[in-house]
Amino acid sequence: MEQHGTRPAQYGPRRSRAALPPQGRGGGAGRPAGRPAGPGAGGGTARAAGGRQAGRPGPAAAVAREVGARRPVPNPRLTGLGSGLFCAAVMVVLGYLDALLLGASLTVYGVLFVPVCLLTAVWVRRGDLLTAPVVVPIAFAVGLVTVAESGDGGLGGRLMGIVTALATEAGWLYGGTLVAGSTVIVRRIRLVRRRRAAARNRPPA
Repeated sequence: MEQHGTRPAQYGPRRSRAALPPQGRGGGAGRPAGRPAGPGAGGGTARAAGGRQAGRPGPAAAVAREVGARRPVPNPRLTGLGSGLFCAAVMVVLGYLDALLLGASLTVYGVLFVPVCLLTAVWVRRGDLLTAPVVVPIAFAVGLVTVAESGDGGLGGRLMGIVTALATEAGWLYGGTLVAGSTVIVRRIRLVRRRRAAARNRPPA
């Protein structure tokens, strides 16, 4: 009779599967097998953080930059009419101060006229550069009303005092006008050179 071989039953606890390594569970996915997750893993992050800190300006530089931003250098741009009004108003104020403090000294008035001419020529805008040498002599004559001798106190005496002051202080008048004209010429030359350089650097159409 044919006998069927039977497998003897195995008693005892069933062996469980071995636990998967951390790489198999997804904890170290993408990490090379032989590379430990030590300080070297975060070296790139540390170096990047160190680079950002090294490129960051210090407190002193930040404070200096903030102070410079809060105190900009005055650089107004006056029109032709505005430059004339500015120069005339400043000369009238200086003439009153001269008459009040120094007894209407024409020499002091002429000395103060020169820096006012320079400021007028520097602050006038580019389109009205040629107006600066024209308005400064008018402003000089307007300011003379406050320091010129009035004679008998009438209108005729006042006009005669202005004419006399213009004749005696013509040197300061010409000097201030020359300063304004020279400044305007320099600014005009720089403007022309800047335009030519921009035209040369412009790519062809």
